[in-house]
Amino acid sequence: ITSIMNRVRNLKNKYRNEENITDEFNYTKISADTTDNSGTVNQIMMTTNNPEDWLCFLLKLEKKGVPQTDVSLLNRLIGRYSQAVTALPAEKYSQDESYARILVRFAELKALQDPEEARDQFHLARLNCKKFAFVHVAFAQFELSQENEKKCKQILQKAVECSAVPLELLETALQNLHLKKKQLLSDEEK
Repeated sequence: ITSIMNRVRNLKNKYRNEENITDEFNYTKISADTTDNSGTVNQIMMTTNNPEDWLCFLLKLEKKGVPQTDVSLLNRLIGRYSQAVTALPAEKYSQDESYARILVRFAELKALQDPEEARDQFHLARLNCKKFAFVHVAFAQFELSQENEKKCKQILQKAVECSAVPLELLETALQNLHLKKKQLLSDEEK
């Protein structure tokens, strides 16, 4: 619990600083085009090219609307997440939580367009970042939303077997599945 609380505190601090990081990128943009953010992307790729900066940029981009209702934003986000996944080598970042979050969110966005492609992306996320419980829970939640309860349960059980952490997250998701809840984790549990 202490470890989780420390992570939450670190994430809160990181996202509080998000405005400053993004502002720094904006001052050093290569391109003046503010609609497609290509300058920011180029800056990330040419300087740091790390998952934390990509995730900060992508989350800020997501705040510009609601991808579930804005097809244009959804397409832009999918394109940018795809760029991030391509730019970040899995063999280097498979142990990085920000990288895992990028993979999971990319799969979740793909699910809004094409469930089969989303399933492939969730497989990729699980293959590359198997130590993170939230990766498995997100994939299991996707399968549950596709009315595939058996597959959902298998994913969660395999996550326990491969010692994904935190184990409590997996146990809660399994319990909620057993209770026939449609959401494996509440917002608070996430």
